[in-house]
Amino acid sequence: MGESRSAPIIGITVCRRPTSFGSWQIEADVVPSTYAKAIESAGGKPLLLPAGSCDSLLKLVDGLVVAGGPDIDPEMYGEQPCQYGMVAHPEQDRSEAEMIRCAIKNDIPLLGICRGMQLMSVIHGGKLHQHLPETPGFEQHGGWDGEESQHGVIIDEGSSLHQIMGSEVTANSTHHQGVCDPGSLTVCAHSSHDGLIEGVERTDKRFCLGVQWHPERIGHIGLFSALVEAARASRELHPNQGATARGS
Repeated sequence: MGESRSAPIIGITVCRRPTSFGSWQIEADVVPSTYAKAIESAGGKPLLLPAGSCDSLLKLVDGLVVAGGPDIDPEMYGEQPCQYGMVAHPEQDRSEAEMIRCAIKNDIPLLGICRGMQLMSVIHGGKLHQHLPETPGFEQHGGWDGEESQHGVIIDEGSSLHQIMGSEVTANSTHHQGVCDPGSLTVCAHSSHDGLIEGVERTDKRFCLGVQWHPERIGHIGLFSALVEAARASRELHPNQGATARGS
């Protein structure tokens, strides 16, 4: 069996930021290598998609990961920034939002991680808690601003996420924002200690999941394996998808 059949191509969104690159301080497109390593471990082939990418690039991939990153501009869900403050990255917000919409329209398997799950919720009409440490009930949710903590996550029986990961997992927390309203998405997981939404999904799509934690950092390779297998199945139905990137 050839590589084009055995290794589905999984796109990963990246951030454009000032970065140390050797002796240079220069703007670069960056994402933690843990994403690519997780996809490779799950049998996929990662392809980085920079901010500003157009929808046509999704024709190169069999699946999509919308990675973690900076806060989403609250204007996207009809609010003004809270007192905590944030730096908006509108180009990244717009391009990732369009990639999510395109993936959903074309039923390309989609996994949103942390910011990715939050953006999926916003696109579906939802809203975010802008700063959990100042949100009643969630003040002690977990680590953020460079700190990381762990907590339990309860997964709803019968959900797609439950089929992949079971009833309960230990998740990592590295965020100060969270979903307060998932819009039209279905909530499929909550944190066990304070009830914050930790998972969302669409049941009308082949694979459309979002999780608040970082599975690529905590060894939850099964989630990436499920994405890769869904991407493989999708490619069987749409054999020209990803053909350019595979050189076929």
